[in-house]
Amino acid sequence: MAWNEPGNGKDPWKKKDGTPNDLDKIVRNWQKRLSGILSGGGGPSAGSSGGYILAVLLLVAWALTGLYRVDEAERGVLQRFGAYTVTTLPGLHWHFPYPIETVDIVNTNAVDNYPFRTEILTADEQYVFIQMVVQFRRSDPVKYSFEVVDPESTLHDVTESALREVIGTSTLLALVTEGRDQIAPSTREILQATLDSYGAGITVTSISLEKLDYPQAVQAAVDDTQKARNDRDRFVLEADTYAKDIIPKARGRAARVLQDAEAYRDRVIADAAGDAARFTALLTEYQKAPRVTRDRLYIEAIEEVYANSNKVFIDSQGSGNLLYLPLDKLIGEQDRARSESATSRSAGEQSAMMIGGSRSEPTPSRDRRTRQ
Repeated sequence: MAWNEPGNGKDPWKKKDGTPNDLDKIVRNWQKRLSGILSGGGGPSAGSSGGYILAVLLLVAWALTGLYRVDEAERGVLQRFGAYTVTTLPGLHWHFPYPIETVDIVNTNAVDNYPFRTEILTADEQYVFIQMVVQFRRSDPVKYSFEVVDPESTLHDVTESALREVIGTSTLLALVTEGRDQIAPSTREILQATLDSYGAGITVTSISLEKLDYPQAVQAAVDDTQKARNDRDRFVLEADTYAKDIIPKARGRAARVLQDAEAYRDRVIADAAGDAARFTALLTEYQKAPRVTRDRLYIEAIEEVYANSNKVFIDSQGSGNLLYLPLDKLIGEQDRARSESATSRSAGEQSAMMIGGSRSEPTPSRDRRTRQ
């Protein structure tokens, strides 16, 4: 039943005689009592008891500030006067309040994203712009809290150092082609090794490469450089192709000349050996029948000479004179006369055809004279 319901007879806003209480007066009364306790008013006994109560209240309030809660994904790093004491597990805990003990709550399971961008010079002196995201978690809360002064700033510096080591040892062509997929794993490996050597208590879970491009300020210069490099590669390729084409041909010609020389040498040697063998055989026959051999050699020599000559010599019997018949000149004169006759006849036929329409028919008597 409510206090102000009819028949209850208990109304907190009214006095015992039924008149209503003044709210401002009630507040002023409580303020006077509190002021008396704080100022020690009301006699010595009242002042000492009031100060004791206040001290107790303050001590209780100070002690309550030592309560803290650690969630399931967190760990509490307890420090006493700045020195590490213990790592607390999830749950409700209490420690001596500040300045005796302090506690750092570190989330060891949360994965944070750290965006990173920079401009780096490659091994072939090309200027590139790189943008990536580093994902990490605080795996060791004690090392994260004590070993490094500023873990976030350290992560930035170590990431830039690892990335410069990867990009600075690779060419631009390798980075934009087959080496692009290796930038993030290589950077993560170097970054994690460096963080472990520092004892930072940070584990890099992954690195995502978002952008790899030229800065706009040097885009034209990079394009010109790339074009010159492509031209150089093309010229080198053309020179290699020409060399691969001309060298085998030269080697083939050299081998053919060598084979011809060897064949000529073998032929000359064979001919010389055959001539020597024939001379040896002829000498043997000459030793057996000198006169017959001489006559046969003479006849063979005359046959060979006359076979290649157009002149004929006839030995007239009994007169001692040698008749010379220049058959080559006689044959040449006959051929020349025959050709001149054919030329004149063809010219006469052409003239007759040209004037055949204007000439009269020959008379019979003249034709008979012509035939006679």
